[in-house]
Amino acid sequence: MLRVRHRGPTPGQRRTRIIATVASALAVGGLVATVFFVLAPRDDTPSAGADTPRPIDTPPPTPTPTPTPTFPMDLYSIDDPASLWVVVNKLRPLDPQDYVPADLVGLSLIEGGQLRAEAAAQLEAMVAEFTGETGLQVRTVSSYRSYGSQVNVYNGWVSRLGQEAADLTSARPGHSEHQTGLAIDFGAVPAQCDLDQCFADTAQGSWLADNAHRWGFILRYPDGYTPVTGYEFEPWHYRYVGVELATEMRSTGIATLEEFFGLPAAPTYG
Repeated sequence: MLRVRHRGPTPGQRRTRIIATVASALAVGGLVATVFFVLAPRDDTPSAGADTPRPIDTPPPTPTPTPTPTFPMDLYSIDDPASLWVVVNKLRPLDPQDYVPADLVGLSLIEGGQLRAEAAAQLEAMVAEFTGETGLQVRTVSSYRSYGSQVNVYNGWVSRLGQEAADLTSARPGHSEHQTGLAIDFGAVPAQCDLDQCFADTAQGSWLADNAHRWGFILRYPDGYTPVTGYEFEPWHYRYVGVELATEMRSTGIATLEEFFGLPAAPTYG
């Protein structure tokens, strides 16, 4: 029997096999590379929720600093009867109740009339300006009144109107601004509307309402503020507080001393 000897592949066969193996390997490698490329995360692949726009990070607003008050609220006392800013009303009597200002001076505008020196000088200057500007005259009806004088004035109103009505137009003794030497009641020339609300419609009343603050006077009992001041509208009654405070109240639109200094309303006596 003939023995057949197994022979290896010929060079041509080996070359064919090598080419097939390499081709197969390349095919598999390409598939793996393709799968890896598809499955592997990419840097530019949007993360989950990318369809929702991200909010823009904005810096928190810078707090607005609280302005530092420029008005010197403590320049004068509101309790000391000798202070230009003393607040006297139905809840705040003078202390002592029989207080008498130390610097009273006479007025040329009213016989026997007096005011404290600074208020008197400003009053004279204001009246001179009014006359020079308008050609008219203004007079004073009442100025400083002592405790004793206020007793007589108040009792007179009570006898005429009764106490309830009198309390709306006249202060009880010890509670009157006139006793501070800083309050003045004006009248028109020729005389009309004395101590009457129609004084507001006179040339004198209108000019004072617009200009008195320039000399440090305020309309102390304005229209519509009876629940705050305790008094009816008195367009003739002005109170000297100094140019600084009068100007500040005018510019801020605060009409009463009670509101400006944050004090309780004083519609009735305590």
